[in-house]
Amino acid sequence: MLALSPVIVFLLLYLAASLLIGDFYKIPLSAAFLSASIWAILITPGKIQDRIDVFSRGAGNSKTLLMVWIFILAGAFSKTASTIGAVDVMVAGTLQIVPPQLLFFGLFLAACLISLSIGTSVGTIVALMPLASGIASSTGTSQAYMAAIIIGGAFFGDNLSFISDTTIASTRAVGCLMSDKFRANIKIVLPAIVIVSAIYIFQGLSLSSFSAPEFSHFPKTIGYLLVIVLSFCKINVSVVLTLGIVVNVILGLVYGNMSITDSLASIGSGIDGMSDLIIITLLAGGMLEVVRHNGGVDYLTAILTRNIKGSRGAQFSIAALVSLANLCTANNTIAIITVGGIASDIAGRFSLDRKKVASILDTFSCFVQGLIPYGAQILMASSICGISPSSVVPYLYYPFLIGLSAAVFIILPERNKKPERQ
Repeated sequence: MLALSPVIVFLLLYLAASLLIGDFYKIPLSAAFLSASIWAILITPGKIQDRIDVFSRGAGNSKTLLMVWIFILAGAFSKTASTIGAVDVMVAGTLQIVPPQLLFFGLFLAACLISLSIGTSVGTIVALMPLASGIASSTGTSQAYMAAIIIGGAFFGDNLSFISDTTIASTRAVGCLMSDKFRANIKIVLPAIVIVSAIYIFQGLSLSSFSAPEFSHFPKTIGYLLVIVLSFCKINVSVVLTLGIVVNVILGLVYGNMSITDSLASIGSGIDGMSDLIIITLLAGGMLEVVRHNGGVDYLTAILTRNIKGSRGAQFSIAALVSLANLCTANNTIAIITVGGIASDIAGRFSLDRKKVASILDTFSCFVQGLIPYGAQILMASSICGISPSSVVPYLYYPFLIGLSAAVFIILPERNKKPERQ
């Protein structure tokens, strides 16, 4: 429990205190993570330099730094696109083409398709969030609500895509085919997709009348469209964003929106806008590595697997394991890798359907990752919109529903179980 206490300190400082005072804007995430990080280092045994080295290893691991690199590029791309007017043109074009009643559903569907194609929720948010934020401003819709639409669609592909890290990690961990896992997983999320789509169509009825901005200067959107198209082509998100920045700068020079000096200032301003997000990511990575180093995740595993009885209990134990590991790592792929071997052992002991176990691992990790305000996805979306990460959580219908649907999936009896291909 002492090893897990930094997570508890963070939750008390940020979530509990924010709920108590009724304002999620009062307590910055960075301050809560810094306090929890200091506590994590204090309770770690050994020399102070060794403790700091453990923290630094977590803050500086390749996955954490890749996220930082993406945040830097995303900030620069978003700002340059905004400076030349590309986002405004994209917003105007979308509002002219898409029927108002289908606007929310259309954005959700676009996020689902892009995330399914590129296999990454963060890449989807980078591609669509500036557009969604602009539409929110033009239609008077809540920024938090619009951010939640994109985040929900982003996790659809993160959960189901064949090239998603979570799909690869979960199928390898338990030893099943990706195609088998996809068929089992689609049964879990289908009810959630139907319900969420109906909600967005129904809520879109309130958008029957608004004045769409004038659509002009289409070439300004080339950089923005390039990012979306290349995302579908499964090109690395860092490469895509770099190309988008270059195109935006060229378009700014051509249209006279920016000089070379203005371009550099715009890029710098975009990076500065991501500074808080970068600091939070580094602090979270370091703190959570200290938790893992001190045995916090191992302790959770031991507690949750101690008294398993029956196949349903085994499945819920796997769900709880990956959920709590995700809460302690803020990374769904890392959470699956952390408990994947244990989940495979439990599956063997209780003769569980391995494609179902892989689906449980993936879906519950996406469920938790899609709701924690310190996860990269919500941090990225809220940063682009300029809102509190916690303000998005109440509108995250899809992550909520896939968690509920997955729990029902475990409870329902299995029918016509066939031998699996290993």
